[in-house]
Amino acid sequence: MKVSGPQARGAGELEAAAEELPSSRDRSRTALVRRARTINRELAETYPEAHCELDFRSPLELLVATILSAQSTDRRVNLVTPIVFERYPDAAAYAAADRTELETLLQPTGFFRAKTDSLLKLGAALVERFDGEVPGRLDDLVTLPGVGRKTANVVLGNAFGVPGITVDTHFGRLIRRFGWTRQTDAVKAETEIGALFPKADWTQLSHNVIWHGRRRCHARNPACGACPVARLCPAYGEGETDPKKAAKLIREPRG
Repeated sequence: MKVSGPQARGAGELEAAAEELPSSRDRSRTALVRRARTINRELAETYPEAHCELDFRSPLELLVATILSAQSTDRRVNLVTPIVFERYPDAAAYAAADRTELETLLQPTGFFRAKTDSLLKLGAALVERFDGEVPGRLDDLVTLPGVGRKTANVVLGNAFGVPGITVDTHFGRLIRRFGWTRQTDAVKAETEIGALFPKADWTQLSHNVIWHGRRRCHARNPACGACPVARLCPAYGEGETDPKKAAKLIREPRG
């Protein structure tokens, strides 16, 4: 009896055919990438104005403002920085600043003594090692006093146009809720998220996710019922799901 069709295929042929099919892991990875990029597109449509909310006119101003934003709000920092920027227009001015005067100016941002110390050392380091200019490379930025990867990526992405992912508290919370990563370590999370998106999208992705975290996807009681990506979010239901009640939870960041 002549056998035809799949039964006639030899073991070698069957193995070769199986190798041509994507593994379940590959299919899962592809689905994750597609879902992540869809979420980013919908967030971009929801927040077309998403951008860095710190006011600045130069890399140095953004670097200083980002350091001051730690344990503070962007709005509060923006109230303080106009006076700071006028009083200290360059790195040399920070290096030579009077500690007491600078502490007084920074006091509204909180942790002002530590921030004053960072800015004094930052100014000195920029003058001594970079001719008073803010470097445009991650490896150089993270060697500066008070500058970690988060701050460096903010400066690179928004002052130099170099793509970077800003893993702040909002970004970290949302990428885990979205199921993009389980990492709690910021550097590992940055690496995993970077692999899901084209490098050119990294900076705007950060803005989109952070804006969503500040306005809807709150740490406590997120506005799930008013979320544009609810159908794509594994964490849907952690917050208020009633659309009318959820709409009342949408808010602009407080200053």
